[in-house]
Amino acid sequence: MATAFKEEEKLSVKSLLTTLETADAKTKNEIENTLVKIAPVEELVSELQMVKGTVRGVVAMSLIRIGETSIEHLKRAASSNKDFEWIAKYLIREINGSVNA
Repeated sequence: MATAFKEEEKLSVKSLLTTLETADAKTKNEIENTLVKIAPVEELVSELQMVKGTVRGVVAMSLIRIGETSIEHLKRAASSNKDFEWIAKYLIREINGSVNA
């Protein structure tokens, strides 16, 4: 399957998230797949605290798909940002639920 985003293009997380704002469903899916493959978890957690709407949903789903690796980063972010705590707890529950499923 040909994708619009190739790992070797060294796309930044920021540029992918900017593209998400106006992307169609197919492109959103491709971006999510790319984020899961190449994005540093710490950067995704950081971005999740700033983005809104569809972009936030894609970043959150990417972290869930990445799985257990995301948990420690989410806990750290929640401990330093109380407004983010409920989001982190929710994502951790989703990750733990998908691991146990």
